[in-house]
Amino acid sequence: MSEKLILDGNVVANAVKDELRGRISALKEKGITPCLATILVGDDPSSATYVRMKGNACAKLGIESRKIHLDKQTTTEELLATIHSLNKDEKVHGILLQHPVPSHIDERKAFEAIEIEKDVDGVTSFGYGQTALGFGKYPSCTPAAIMKIMEHYNIEVNGKHAVVVGRSPILGKPVSALLLNKDATVTTCHSRTVHLENHVRQADIVIAAVGKPNFIQGEWIKLGAVILDAGYNKGNIGDVDYEACLEKASAITPVPGGVGPVTISMLLKHTVDSAEAAIGE
Repeated sequence: MSEKLILDGNVVANAVKDELRGRISALKEKGITPCLATILVGDDPSSATYVRMKGNACAKLGIESRKIHLDKQTTTEELLATIHSLNKDEKVHGILLQHPVPSHIDERKAFEAIEIEKDVDGVTSFGYGQTALGFGKYPSCTPAAIMKIMEHYNIEVNGKHAVVVGRSPILGKPVSALLLNKDATVTTCHSRTVHLENHVRQADIVIAAVGKPNFIQGEWIKLGAVILDAGYNKGNIGDVDYEACLEKASAITPVPGGVGPVTISMLLKHTVDSAEAAIGE
């Protein structure tokens, strides 16, 4: 196959943000500024970088970014109190708890404390359940980004066999549900899947979400398959052996510049969605 479609995430992200600008302006005319509150616990440099990137993205669109930085010694109870305070704040439309939190904190309990109306990152079990049932407003942002990329590039999902490699609660599981709701036949694989490569070889669509650099091999890919690489490992390396898989694929996301930029744009979209919902729009 000579012609390859490179699924450029920056193009998709810019299209999403262009659509949001008018909606943000309309909200501001009504005295509403969409607001995303980000909570960072501790001093993990990667987490601090992610929070800064999200804040910069908000600023460029005119979304308020409220940053809450808590000491690494913060207790679960103290974190819960912070979340409850943000839940009650009518000026806050989205709450993002940066993962991971220090090990002594009950992260799941903290996620569950976020009200569903402000769970713009799709981390609560309530939100996941709604996503799986097909009416979730704010699916996890990376799965939402994967679906948005395929929509933007008119990649057919209906009737296709999608193989998801990874089963995390904020990526593998929800993207499997989203694909199933779009009438794909979905196989969800994981670290204990026997003969994983045989499953991947059957895929029309491959979602790589395993968190291992260059894990998906070119020889596993069916000719003409679509590959979406949601991995981001040290050294800007995805979960897919890009050059080898490019030989077989009809379409593929690069790393960086693929799923990542769209993930952030979906977070911004969900925040604007929540601001509109708060005033009944």
